[in-house]
Amino acid sequence: MPACRRQTGREITNEDQAKAVGEKVKGKINEGVGKMTNDPTQEAKGDAQRVEGEVRKDVGDAKEDLKDSTDDTAKP
Repeated sequence: MPACRRQTGREITNEDQAKAVGEKVKGKINEGVGKMTNDPTQEAKGDAQRVEGEVRKDVGDAKEDLKDSTDDTAKP
């Protein structure tokens, strides 16, 4: 899978990080649709998806940090 770039410039290197981007995008779209159509349920769904994306991103970042730290400790 080709590496994607996050806004910070770090590569997205695991599945959780990649899926997080998709969830955040879907969430923003659903929030916008909910606001435009005055549908609070749709807006709440979008907000929940966006939050899920943020959590998934944090999980992916933690996995990468753990992987990086174990890679660093394995080197002599």
